[in-house]
Amino acid sequence: MRKFLSYFILLLFPAWLFAQSEETLRIRTIRQQRENIWLQEYIRFLSIPNIAVDKNGLHRNAAFIMQMMQQRNIQRVQLLSDGNAATTPAIYGEVIVPGATQTLIFYAHYDGQPVDSSQWARGLKPFVPRLVKGSLEQGAAITAFPSGAGKYDPDWRIYARGASDDKAGIMAILNGYEAVKRAGLPLSYNIKFFFEGEEEAGSPNLGGIFDKNRELLRSDLWVICDGPVHQSGKKAILFGARGDAHVDITLYGATRPLHSGHYGNWAPNPGLMLAKLLASMKDEKGRVTIRGFYDDVIPLTEQEKKALRDMPPVGNQLKEELHFVGEEMPGVDLGEAIMLPSLNINGMQSGNTGAKASNVIPTTATAVLDLRMVPGNDYKKQQDRVINHIREQGYYITEEEPTDAERAIFSRIARVKKSGGYNAQRTPMDLPVVQNVIEAVKSTTTDKVVLIPTMGGSLPLFLFENYLKAKTITVPVANHDNNQHAENENIRIRNLWNGIETMAAIMTVLPGS
Repeated sequence: MRKFLSYFILLLFPAWLFAQSEETLRIRTIRQQRENIWLQEYIRFLSIPNIAVDKNGLHRNAAFIMQMMQQRNIQRVQLLSDGNAATTPAIYGEVIVPGATQTLIFYAHYDGQPVDSSQWARGLKPFVPRLVKGSLEQGAAITAFPSGAGKYDPDWRIYARGASDDKAGIMAILNGYEAVKRAGLPLSYNIKFFFEGEEEAGSPNLGGIFDKNRELLRSDLWVICDGPVHQSGKKAILFGARGDAHVDITLYGATRPLHSGHYGNWAPNPGLMLAKLLASMKDEKGRVTIRGFYDDVIPLTEQEKKALRDMPPVGNQLKEELHFVGEEMPGVDLGEAIMLPSLNINGMQSGNTGAKASNVIPTTATAVLDLRMVPGNDYKKQQDRVINHIREQGYYITEEEPTDAERAIFSRIARVKKSGGYNAQRTPMDLPVVQNVIEAVKSTTTDKVVLIPTMGGSLPLFLFENYLKAKTITVPVANHDNNQHAENENIRIRNLWNGIETMAAIMTVLPGS
């Protein structure tokens, strides 16, 4: 009879209920009770413009976040700056737990990328959040937000700038904390909160903020909540991020546009020159041909190599989803590709196309190169290697507009500008506090958690090590097809719920358990 009852219970309840921790189930119950209140708050948050260059909008976002923190009884809520009035402040708060011996700091950012409203689908506006019954790309219908205690399908999505990058991170952290307190669960660490306002601008003042607040920001680990989960849909933990820097290149032809019939085959065409120059930077297998580009790469450890092998393959899924065949580096898996430094063309411009096209030889051609670094690379060296490659192709390099005297001497002129940048960072997987976080995330899901040595995108995580001697890991929450940085940015509601459970679990797992 007992055996029969066991089978009966298994039929009545889904398997994941038995695998997930009791704490996760208690957090889920709180979330189900609070989800309408939290989503209404989230919608108000998304309605505040947060474009990185809009200081007024960013200050309004900061005030809203501080209010949310105070409502949750987080202590010492304050703005942190580097002393410069032009710096967009970070927001800090803390919860000190009697007897706790370790401290976690939870990070997300509240600034967002620029928007072009004309590119958003079906009349959507970036700062007017809308609810969609799925993915717009798959033809899902736009619907009204439920009123009162109306139900949300977890596969519905909210469309707005910042919905995934990175206001979802802020909401997952704060609501994860609120759920822990409402569930009566003990915090296992001192918890600190740090929300940055300049990440999308390259975090130019983050180092200064760290420098002025070293003691306040002492910790055992920073938990970064930014970016998407693995493309397989499984929860992921990322142990580092690639660095980032840019190089702008402008090539020159004649000083005025020339009729392509009268002067074609004779006057130099900077558009063609640029195409040839860029083509010289990569071979047919997608490898960068610039001398020394891969020389400084620190090899993966055996543990990191194993994590890479264990990552679910998603190449075929993504190629079908994105409608292309053939990788840039043939036969190289996505996970392997992002472990390498990269050179990407962000944009090219020379003359006009479409209805504005005319029969001219343009005067200039411009390209913006995006360089991603992995541990071992120095971004300044990588920029210099690109510039040396341009010089080796026969170009005279200048940082200013070429003078008439320079034009009279050099047949090939390249104006090159280097941006600021930052290097990559990676945290060892075997640190005890890191292992605690891994176990915490595992406790929230029956799926295998994907461990990724380095994310493909970039965060200025090296600053955390340089200024604070701190270790970081990234625990993302957003759906992989969230369109961050682009039109139609969105968050799938299920990902927000999963993120709340994940953040709550990290706060409550016992160190060393």
